[in-house]
Amino acid sequence: MHENLTQGVAERYDATERDILYLLTNGLPIWSVEDLGRDIEDATSAEDAVRGLGRAGLIHQTSDGFVFATRAGHRMVEIVGKVV
Repeated sequence: MHENLTQGVAERYDATERDILYLLTNGLPIWSVEDLGRDIEDATSAEDAVRGLGRAGLIHQTSDGFVFATRAGHRMVEIVGKVV
């Protein structure tokens, strides 16, 4: 039972990261973290996902808090495509 709960949390986190990366690569090129949180309707998850994507080198955050996809982030989306 514990494994299913952990797997569900991990899957939701991965989906949030994926959604944010898709937002940054399809449409507006630069977003504030607050706007991302409003768009996905979960500010805390957006902040966590931005931190994770930044550590992975897929997005960059400016000193004033805006984020955009790096070249690696764009390439990842090109390779994987938008899978729903």
